[in-house]
Amino acid sequence: MVVKVIELVGTSHHNWTDAVDNAVLEASKTLDDIVGVEVTNFTANVGNGHIAEYKADVRVAFQVHH
Repeated sequence: MVVKVIELVGTSHHNWTDAVDNAVLEASKTLDDIVGVEVTNFTANVGNGHIAEYKADVRVAFQVHH
């Protein structure tokens, strides 16, 4: 099996878990056979003293077919 890895940033207005889920969901729209995800960083944008947007840097691994 050969696996390719791409890096994405997922976002959410609710939490970091949703940010990761959103990145995987978007990737799955154009990639088949996603086999794993690695979260490399969590960040957020702040507005009015509160977190306005959660961000998750992720590496998405998917199988490459020959």
